[in-house]
Amino acid sequence: MTDGGGALLFARFAFPPNELGYCGPAASAELFERTSQGDTGRGLRELASGFDGAWPYLELIAAANGIADPLDRRVVEAYWIGNSLLDRVAPRELAMSLLARFGRRVPHPERMLDPVLSGAVAHHAFHVFGVYPWVGMLRTGRVDEPLRVLDRCRIRWGRVEAVATDPVARTDTAFVMVPTLRWRDGRLELGAAVPETVTVGRDGRRLTPCIRAGDWCALHWDWLCQPLTSRQLAALRRYTRQQLDAVNSVAQPAPAQVLA
Repeated sequence: MTDGGGALLFARFAFPPNELGYCGPAASAELFERTSQGDTGRGLRELASGFDGAWPYLELIAAANGIADPLDRRVVEAYWIGNSLLDRVAPRELAMSLLARFGRRVPHPERMLDPVLSGAVAHHAFHVFGVYPWVGMLRTGRVDEPLRVLDRCRIRWGRVEAVATDPVARTDTAFVMVPTLRWRDGRLELGAAVPETVTVGRDGRRLTPCIRAGDWCALHWDWLCQPLTSRQLAALRRYTRQQLDAVNSVAQPAPAQVLA
């Protein structure tokens, strides 16, 4: 599949942290404009390749499945949401990729490999839970801010209760019930669903159109990114829990000190 839909799907999830300056090229305005217009051309693909945190995962997933294009929609869905393509990435290949990327940047790179041995896969949730340093911070007693970042950075799922428009602020928002992360007895777990208000659009532009009450959707940071089919919802739940189980099984904290 090279119809450009994968690039658009990638951009919907990549924009929220890019706007905050956490990853990707310094082009959030262009990224939002192209995404809101449904632009699937070369420009959007070039922006996507500038996300040096996510892009190597896409390349790894594509190569393991014999897919030429890292922005094939199936590959992009595997990384952000989850699908069976992840199960075909050999643990050794994932481990080698992690060592190549982060081996010289952290004091104990071997600790990144422990979750892989416990079942972690090349999913965004693994990068958040197993590569970033936040779980390690939780284990040293710093809870509030690391837990907040972990929860916002992972791809969350939630059910839309209502959608509203503020004509003065020119902002569309959704009220969503979302299961949140909690830190209990030294484990990172999913807790009960709580209400959140997230951004759907700004100045008449949205990352994704046609959001209605009752929809299940994927969220990243403070944005609603994508409606979820029942299959995608089940996959996102499954792969998120799988990464939590893998990281919780590791005694040492995640070592990476960079946000890429």
